[in-house]
Amino acid sequence: MAYRTSHPFPPVILDDVRGAWKMLSGVARVTAMEGSRYLTELVGTPVHLKCENLQRTGSFKLRGAYVRISGLTPQERAAGVVAASAGNHAQGVALASSLLGVRSTVFMPVGAPLPKVSATRQYGAEVRMHGHVVDETLAAAQEYAERTGAVFIHPFDHPDIIAGQGTVGLEILEQCPEVRTIVVGIGGGGLAAGIAVAVKALRPDVRIIGVQAAGAAGYPPSLAAGHPVAVASPQTMADGIKVGRPGDIPFRLVQELVDEVRTVSEDELSSALLLCLERAKMVVEPAGASPVAALLSDPQAFAGPVVAVLSGGNVDPLLMQRILTHGMAAAGRYLSLRLRLTDRPGALATLLAALSVVDANVLDVSHVRTDPRLGLTEAEVELHLETKGPAHCEEVAATLREAGYLVMG
Repeated sequence: MAYRTSHPFPPVILDDVRGAWKMLSGVARVTAMEGSRYLTELVGTPVHLKCENLQRTGSFKLRGAYVRISGLTPQERAAGVVAASAGNHAQGVALASSLLGVRSTVFMPVGAPLPKVSATRQYGAEVRMHGHVVDETLAAAQEYAERTGAVFIHPFDHPDIIAGQGTVGLEILEQCPEVRTIVVGIGGGGLAAGIAVAVKALRPDVRIIGVQAAGAAGYPPSLAAGHPVAVASPQTMADGIKVGRPGDIPFRLVQELVDEVRTVSEDELSSALLLCLERAKMVVEPAGASPVAALLSDPQAFAGPVVAVLSGGNVDPLLMQRILTHGMAAAGRYLSLRLRLTDRPGALATLLAALSVVDANVLDVSHVRTDPRLGLTEAEVELHLETKGPAHCEEVAATLREAGYLVMG
């Protein structure tokens, strides 16, 4: 497939995405579109989930990687490819390379989740661990490319990658032709740019809304400045969209075609991931849950029908455990309290009886008697409780105060 990389704008057009879609036939899955009754009731208009978390390798990344590697010359294929990634792009490049018979080397940061490292190897890549942050890993991969002649496969800043990711947009229009708003997470911008290219060419009335984690939001200042601006130290649990600087090519397309970019907090990401698991029965990573987080944060802002793109489901089980706890706390379903009581026989039993009256489920109790801050007859108790929502949390705290306990939160 020939791309017009020398054309000033646009670097990717609808024909490129259509060509990528043909190329991906039989390779990438046409992922499911599932309705969400809970989100539909919340937003007041039909909400559908585009389930790229069910794509091969667990994310949309296979699409762009396969198209990019397919476009290499025989000489470039013989030299092999190299990529840098903490997870999803690594797996996409590894599988695409294996399917095309191309040798692949993937640099991953030290400390990358073991399931992602293992999956990347199983898809056929040689994995090299280097650096503690993605920027260091990226520099190592680029140095390897220069030294060996391997072709560097960028995760988002290439027309072929964007065209491949844009096939998600074509599927959305086929599966939900009445769509009025598409909500999609943005890191470097390849997925949002590709979807926007495809959808705006066929349905310019459809609104495309990008979502970034507030702690790694490079697009709002970049759009305000009119050029890519780097975030000094991006911080978010959503590693799939934890990108410090928008890609040059995606930025131009997002600037031209995406209607709005919103940000969501870590609490909103946690709550969205929990909702996807409980209500939609979907295992989704934080980046994949970002469109749902945007819907939860401002339900009335989206004209429907709405399609939220669940971009990936590759989440480390240990991280999932922490996020779910965080999400339960953000939703008012997990409450931590410290309080003081008189240290006498039966005092703890009396406290637990008071909690049973308000139907709070005690998950863990820590009992401290020896602390210089405590009086001679005092003890401090830390409680972890499962609750039923914010109103129930307030009821629990109020009940304990009424019973005479000093609640410190």
